[in-house]
Amino acid sequence: MKIKRTISAFLAAAMLLGGCSGNTDETATTTTAPDTKTASAPSEPSAPQADGVNIYIEGDKFMLGGKEVWLTGMNAPWQSWNDFGGRYNPDYWQQVFAMMHEDGFNSCRIWINCSSECAVQVNESGHVSGATDKHWEDLDSLFSLAAENEIYVMATLTSFDNFKDTYRNYENWRAMIKSTENIDSFVENYVIPFCKRYDDNDYVWSIDLMNEPDWVFENAECGQISWDCIGDYLARACAAIHENTDDMLVTIGFGIIKYNSEKYEGNYGSDEFLRSRYDNENAYVDFWSTHYYDWQATWFNCPFLTTAEEFGIEMAKPRVVGECSHEGIKALRNIKAIEECYEWAYNNGWNGVFVWTDRDLITGDGVPQYECAQKAGQKMKEILG
Repeated sequence: MKIKRTISAFLAAAMLLGGCSGNTDETATTTTAPDTKTASAPSEPSAPQADGVNIYIEGDKFMLGGKEVWLTGMNAPWQSWNDFGGRYNPDYWQQVFAMMHEDGFNSCRIWINCSSECAVQVNESGHVSGATDKHWEDLDSLFSLAAENEIYVMATLTSFDNFKDTYRNYENWRAMIKSTENIDSFVENYVIPFCKRYDDNDYVWSIDLMNEPDWVFENAECGQISWDCIGDYLARACAAIHENTDDMLVTIGFGIIKYNSEKYEGNYGSDEFLRSRYDNENAYVDFWSTHYYDWQATWFNCPFLTTAEEFGIEMAKPRVVGECSHEGIKALRNIKAIEECYEWAYNNGWNGVFVWTDRDLITGDGVPQYECAQKAGQKMKEILG
């Protein structure tokens, strides 16, 4: 099942560069102690699906079975934080996926690592040796349940939380991203094993390399690490994913359009930037995924009040709003419920939206969040048929 992937025709001539020197916050709950048994190169294959169920790209559209598909998505990033390798509950995820499918959602963004304290094994020097057996076993179960319920998963590998000084291993992760040798160990011992393990599961349709790298660059609590260092990781991981999968797509979950558009501070996911950090034609993202919350509107406008192009997204690739509030928008004296935001995005140049929820959606604090998000899924189910 080879992807019909369209990329820019040019290849940046930048030379390979070496290593570099060196607001918002999602609430986390306590984590479990890590399992010290590692599995750096798991080999158990995923159960393959029937042909024709992989999402691929033609031009600036997502495609499925020869037809354009619009991603009616949502974020269900965790149940209890660092679930996979920690307190994973398959019954919960089965209920969530079934509920989403019934309500019209076809895709879901999940943080398979939150602050990475119980799964990925990174030492004090920043070297990554692999991940725990339990991490892989939990993901096997998660992705199998997603496939059974026909929910396409965007798997988020890292977050600004990895580098945030409120979490136990933050110094280890900062050491990782400041060294290209350490980055290579993460890519070789985690990213590539992930790709090889799940390439045959078409419902693992994409990888989000980092949740909101903006704060790693901007915020002192996350290290204020340079874009060059962040780019070293992003570029190497992009290349590895493209070189080790047939049809898995890759993106970066930028927190604000500010760093994902030439209209503002520059696009740090662009082909040109990534290839300036790693001279490899496979160092590129397949689609854009920028986040939006109302506080951003004063400086950068709102994707639910402008077309995607006017908002600042480069239009040659597909683009999604990777996070937004379940309450919709109240920006710039405009009010839209979340279901109206989805309909606006559908009509104005976006290829999908992923509303944010961040609590237990079945019995916990996330129930009211889902009750709002549900209206968006049902609205798009009505529109799309």
